[in-house]
Amino acid sequence: MYLSHFGLNEAPYRITPHTDFFFAGANRGATLEALLYAITYDEGIVKVTGEVGSGKTMLCRVLIERLPTEVETVYLSNPSLARDEIVLAILDDLKLPAAEQRPALLLRALQDHLIALYAAGKRVVLLIDEAHAMPAETLEEIRLLSNLESNRHKLLQIALFGQQELDEHLLTLRMRPLRERVTHSFRLEPLVHADVGQYLMFRLRQAGYKGPDLFDRDALKLIAQTSEGLTRRVNILADKALLSAYMEGEHGITRKHALAAINDSEFAPLQKRHAFGSGASRWQRAGYWAAGGAAAALLLGGGMFAGAQLSRSSAPALSVAAPAAAPVALAPSVPVVPSVTVPALEQPAAAARQPMPIPMPVPRFSASAAASQEPPLKFVQPAVATVTGARNEARLVTRSTVQSQEKSSTPRRPAPRAALQAAEFGDAAADAAQNQPLSEQRH
Repeated sequence: MYLSHFGLNEAPYRITPHTDFFFAGANRGATLEALLYAITYDEGIVKVTGEVGSGKTMLCRVLIERLPTEVETVYLSNPSLARDEIVLAILDDLKLPAAEQRPALLLRALQDHLIALYAAGKRVVLLIDEAHAMPAETLEEIRLLSNLESNRHKLLQIALFGQQELDEHLLTLRMRPLRERVTHSFRLEPLVHADVGQYLMFRLRQAGYKGPDLFDRDALKLIAQTSEGLTRRVNILADKALLSAYMEGEHGITRKHALAAINDSEFAPLQKRHAFGSGASRWQRAGYWAAGGAAAALLLGGGMFAGAQLSRSSAPALSVAAPAAAPVALAPSVPVVPSVTVPALEQPAAAARQPMPIPMPVPRFSASAAASQEPPLKFVQPAVATVTGARNEARLVTRSTVQSQEKSSTPRRPAPRAALQAAEFGDAAADAAQNQPLSEQRH
């Protein structure tokens, strides 16, 4: 209807896979070249996946046209085939009569034909479109067909084209043997905003258009956002935009024409796959749970460590002191004379120091219970005895003796200097003191 209005030879935005309108941009051309190499020179199963309307069927049709002449292709567009029907479909495409109906004999006939083609220098490629809708039993038969081989090469090359559900299906445990046979995997990504404009103009040129760009910036932006880069949606919106401009007698596609095309279409947004969805493998999900468990363990361990430090810092420190030395009776040769109160002897600096408080690591018992424990006492007592020494014990004995004399009601004479020196410096000093006059001792 609008062909002559825009100077076109044919409709530029048909949704049928016309190979003349194959767009080699957006990595499509590179994917095609990689497929040609993998099928011609490699062995194993090749897989191509993509969203609905991303151009998988177009790529498959172009691949058939670009394959070398010595390669025979078998194209299966109907995936709803039973396990026994897949071999019949291959034989029918290869123009082989199916005299026998038993699966084992059919498979044998196919193998003999493939061997004859290989001896003639030819190869056979099986292209399966919409493979995501194929039953699991049929996919298992495809895996068995990949076992057809000679001493050195595969007799049948297989390429699977399907939607993202094919990837999810191959991730199941049942499809693990088939997944291991896939040697090359390709994915068709949606077009980005810059690729949409190039794609539209490329198809216009292929259809015979020779004028300037038809789509302005706002129209391209709306089409790219609404289509989400899927080529089938881009074709539908562009075709309706051209029709809207033709109805208004205009030769350029503006924002209002793109909005009219969008309002006339009903496109649901794409469902985004995420890591914990059905598209993730069980190994990926296990890795996520393991990472989450490790993070939780780190957080829990840090909390326990902080709690232990807090409880250790907040718990009262229990100090265990050495018991007082037992009173030692004075030698009988040292007389005790009652007298006035004698001032207390000045303690040395070493004796004035108190033992360091020892924090208990397990505060699950009281201070009294901790003090009554035998091991801490045995541990602290030798250290205190080492610091104070025998002199402190003698001072403690003398002090206790003097204090007991003070409490008595009977006045006592002051202890002679010889007794004090005996307690302080030993027996030698006491003998020297006894030889001095009494008047000098009192001074």
